[in-house]
Amino acid sequence: MDHFTRKDGVLCAEGVALTEIAEAVGTPFYVYAAATLRRHYRVFAEGFAGLGGSAGAPLTAFSVKALSNVAVLTLLAKEGAGADIVSGGELARALAAGILGERIVFSGVGKTREEMAAALDAEIHQFNVESEAELRALSEVAAARGVEAPVALRVNPDVDAGTHDRISTGRKDDKFGIPWDRAEEVFALARDLPGIAALGVDVHIGSQITSLTPFEAAARRAAEMVTRLRALGHRIERLDLGGGLGIPYGDGVTPPEPAAYVETIRRVTDPLDVQLIFEPGRMIAGNAGLMVSRLLYTKHQSARSFAIFDAGMNDLMRPALYGARHTLLPVTEREGEAAPYDIVGPVCESTDLFDKDVSLADPRPGDLYAFKTAGAYGAVQASQYNTRPLIPEVLVDGERWAVIRRRPSYEEILALEDVPDWIG
Repeated sequence: MDHFTRKDGVLCAEGVALTEIAEAVGTPFYVYAAATLRRHYRVFAEGFAGLGGSAGAPLTAFSVKALSNVAVLTLLAKEGAGADIVSGGELARALAAGILGERIVFSGVGKTREEMAAALDAEIHQFNVESEAELRALSEVAAARGVEAPVALRVNPDVDAGTHDRISTGRKDDKFGIPWDRAEEVFALARDLPGIAALGVDVHIGSQITSLTPFEAAARRAAEMVTRLRALGHRIERLDLGGGLGIPYGDGVTPPEPAAYVETIRRVTDPLDVQLIFEPGRMIAGNAGLMVSRLLYTKHQSARSFAIFDAGMNDLMRPALYGARHTLLPVTEREGEAAPYDIVGPVCESTDLFDKDVSLADPRPGDLYAFKTAGAYGAVQASQYNTRPLIPEVLVDGERWAVIRRRPSYEEILALEDVPDWIG
């Protein structure tokens, strides 16, 4: 569900016409609906309310890598969200948004010692440790500071999520997690290392997963691991099941409803008496955002026609990176005979292609179009390739709206660079 509807033929974000925003901030830009963000968070978090027993209430830690704008994080923090982070920069964002350290989970395979120290100082809820080498480094950092690091070991369950190869993370040859057959050995090491409190098991199998079967398989394997570790005397209080629940992208695939996901996890984990931790990102943010772009030109060649937009692959990377598709909507409805166009941007790469053979009705230069389902992994992956400034992000709440990241000027971009005196 989203909160983008038409009024008098014009596409609106909640109560604000996208034409109004485009006139004020220029194009392209991202726009997010606060109502959608709130609703999706509540649907997910409330579904798991009451689980956990003596181990503590479930923690829904929004995956900051999906949409890291501080205003969005602040909005979700006010709803009760924690944060799943993968860098020191994301830690700084979460803290700036008012998310308490006790509601922050630090994932990722390449944490530096400096990032570990900053997270320890913030007294975060948990480090999701992904290797023996990382565990030893964290032990040294924590012991030197005279504290214990709360740890869940991320174990690779060797479950194929059935999603795109580049966003699968739970197979045995993926870079993530500790091999399943070494988990007991590494938990034994964690128990003996100074500065480490190994309290949980963590699994994460991928993103944009559209079947409950791999979720259930991974949860069952994780539950078995919890039981085995407890039998060996380990104090396992937490089970982090990651994120990855897919959303509809207009490609004909219908992902499971959150309620069905909740029931699947509840059925597997109820007997464990653990605190459950989840890291949803796309499910909360994906349908909450659009990217709005202006048509610059149409171009007709012998075999194909092209619609050239002012947004490029540097603004929305997913199509070039994953072959992802985003449904394209005219902001103002136009009558006329539809014809197929390849949707492209101005970046000097053949991969600057959003989609092929998209039917457009009487497209004219200056028309505004919206790329749907762009709230997750959109603005966060943008770059300034071709010295194209990062595009604005706008948050709408009812009839109010605000720019929450402005477009930098060329002067601001160039100010980050220096020419040494010894050149010329």
